Amino acid sequence: MTSPVRVAVTGAAGSIGYSLLFRIASGEMLGPDTPVILHLIEIPQAVDKVEGVVMELNDCAFPLLKDVVVTDDPMVGFDGVNIAILVGGRPRGPGMVRADLIKANGPIFTGMGEAINAKAADDIRVVVVANPCNTNALITAANAPDVPNERFTALTRLDQNRARHQLANKAGVSVNDVTNMGIWGNHSNTMYPDFFGAKIGGKAVSEVITDHEWLKGDFISTVQGRGKAIIGARGASSAASAANAAIEHVRDWFTETPEGDWVSMAIPSGAYGIEEGLVFSYPVRCDGKGNYEIVEGLELNDFAKAKIDLTKQQLLEERELVKELL
Repeated sequence: MTSPVRVAVTGAAGSIGYSLLFRIASGEMLGPDTPVILHLIEIPQAVDKVEGVVMELNDCAFPLLKDVVVTDDPMVGFDGVNIAILVGGRPRGPGMVRADLIKANGPIFTGMGEAINAKAADDIRVVVVANPCNTNALITAANAPDVPNERFTALTRLDQNRARHQLANKAGVSVNDVTNMGIWGNHSNTMYPDFFGAKIGGKAVSEVITDHEWLKGDFISTVQGRGKAIIGARGASSAASAANAAIEHVRDWFTETPEGDWVSMAIPSGAYGIEEGLVFSYPVRCDGKGNYEIVEGLELNDFAKAKIDLTKQQLLEERELVKELL
């Protein structure tokens, strides 16, 4: 057994938080030999609900769960934390457009960044789940100037998972056969799932799936609009699948990526013609020690470049909306 890893989860009383906590405490995220201390951060009016979740965590008698900290104060919540999963944020309300959501969430993540900067452990790693996650991650990083920029990431593993399922279903194969599924850009309806670079059973997707109109059309739009479709079907946003993706994102970060494959993470930009100063999803490889590098040398055709430019422009517009917080 190693020393406990302190994992902070904001919005711990919400649906995603609830789906996350038991899997973290069971060892699914960091492995069966890594004890954890959970730091559960909520707004004051939700702390009582978190206490109920703690009762359930205790009733599971997880051997790896060494302690639980519950607080509504980020300065307490991020104290000594090694991994932060930022789930809590203001949800989109009736009549709100994306720009309204960005402006509403900006100050929340300013505070998160300041608390992480002041209190987190030297090896802190951060993944932002709350939408708009790319720009929320950008704000958080900007307000934590003493933490290396590459420690801040946003969740596009959910988009990768959605894309892999769509390809596997279309080809009639297992999702295990779908590799090299890269997501580029923003976790939004402009994100680009790069089927040109993906493989099925080691072969190019475009060789296995000959319906190229589907690949360029319905495949992309289905992945881009999956979150909205889930809200329409169940009357609530993705929770279990988002929590699952967050678990996999962190696990991937601390696991060596299999040779020849890659995973998708939204990270500080600066490659493939994307200027610095954004949080942009790329295909990356992780070294198993909490580091990653962008996969270099990928060929992007004109179709892909156009899609990537579209999602870049959206991120530039989002950055402009929150420029006073950066």
